Amino acid sequence: MRTAARLVLLVVALLVDLVLHGAWRLARAPSPWPRRFLGTVAGIVGARVQVIGQPLHRDVVVLSNHLSWIDILLLAGANGTAFVAKEELRGVPLIGWLCTLNHTIFVARGDRMNVAAQVAQLRTALAQPWPVTIFPEGTTGDGVTLLPFKAALLGALDPAPAGLMVQPVRIDYGAATAELAWVGAEPGIDHARRVLARPGRFTATLHFLEPFAPSGDRKAIAAEARARIAAAQ
Repeated sequence: MRTAARLVLLVVALLVDLVLHGAWRLARAPSPWPRRFLGTVAGIVGARVQVIGQPLHRDVVVLSNHLSWIDILLLAGANGTAFVAKEELRGVPLIGWLCTLNHTIFVARGDRMNVAAQVAQLRTALAQPWPVTIFPEGTTGDGVTLLPFKAALLGALDPAPAGLMVQPVRIDYGAATAELAWVGAEPGIDHARRVLARPGRFTATLHFLEPFAPSGDRKAIAAEARARIAAAQ
């Protein structure tokens, strides 16, 4: 019953926001509705969002730890960010289309021959008037161990566009971390069912840490962001 009720709310929120998004597009106005939809979904699945610090809303690359697909809902709702995501998501029915509405940058993970093109794609996205978020761990973790950061895409910040900042973010689900973190080989659909069926609410804390101007090479940028996130734990 809980899962069914949440699915109904998701469908209603999607339909309403799609209508509003279409109206904004017809008026040739920037549409806030894709990110607002994602923020609404975070509430539907039980998140009570607590923001610590001051999120930047443009001219910024967000580097965050990664626990679950819920992270995307939380961050988009908090600062209107677009995301770097794996290419496979583009072909997922409905999900891929929704990703495009939120300006997702799709990259092929593990395609080292195409890194230069991916970096160029990211540099183009950084010129847009919204944040871009990268999960540099490259996968979801258990919320306790901070995995090594992969720095390949941070080549887009070497040299960095004028005025661009890097803002590290630590996401914390508190006591609900073990229940919500998506680790191991659990299929995505099973994890989604588990989240939708979970009773009650949980507090999701977004620690927007002090931004810094990227300097040095991509590895130095990744190391600085990781150190700040680790220190915030």
